[in-house]
Amino acid sequence: MPYVQVKDLNIYYEIEGNGEPLVLLHGMSNNSQSWKEQIRELKNDYKVIAWDAPGYGRSSNPAEEFRYFEEFAHILKAMIDELKLEKIYLLGHSMGAAIAIEFCKFYSDRIKKLIIADPTRGAAALPQEENKRKLENRLFSIESLSPEEIADKRIKALLSPYASKEVYKRVKEIMSQVRPAGYRSVAYSLYHLNQMSVLSHITVPVLIICGELDTVTPVNESKAIHEELINSKFVIIPKGGHLCYQEEPRVFNSRIIEFLNENK
Repeated sequence: MPYVQVKDLNIYYEIEGNGEPLVLLHGMSNNSQSWKEQIRELKNDYKVIAWDAPGYGRSSNPAEEFRYFEEFAHILKAMIDELKLEKIYLLGHSMGAAIAIEFCKFYSDRIKKLIIADPTRGAAALPQEENKRKLENRLFSIESLSPEEIADKRIKALLSPYASKEVYKRVKEIMSQVRPAGYRSVAYSLYHLNQMSVLSHITVPVLIICGELDTVTPVNESKAIHEELINSKFVIIPKGGHLCYQEEPRVFNSRIIEFLNENK
């Protein structure tokens, strides 16, 4: 199994295909397994690398839980260095999108193009009391419920009514693998998240993708981010929910391929 050692962390990653490197960053309730359909198709043209973030999947837990997404971004940079990748295409979903933007903030010279799917503004989009309440609810869930119970509680919000039974089953299986160290690290990072002032300084081409029926980070969230970026395109996945890349992989993948092939 492929791992890299970053400081005191063992970071697991999936890697398939040849060509230019495309790095995939999963969301809060997922891990590298959630990118199965992207890896299967995109490996034909790219070297696709999907990590398990610290505290997720097969990666080890941080000794001290993270509080900011920049901590994830620095670990990602070290992993990319270990894999001897110079410049990458970077795709992040939801909390993975927040990590991707943070990575771009510190290491823009390492990115060719950036793709953010169903992105979140985190604290920047919420009144202070609501932001605090969300943090408390997330911490309560991971401390009081089993991973399976968290999956049961969250899954309907993450998927559209059009999601197939197979997708529902797969999503629940992956969500049930969530661990306290990773979940709490992301909960705190979302509580502190405000990247709005960073967006106007991102100069690489950006593609923003959002599921039409996303109720977790609705289309208006993506539009707000799109309006701040100076070189971005915005596409909507019809009938897709927050996990549109798992629900509608064919459409999602085609948008990725179109974007990456532009101006080659």
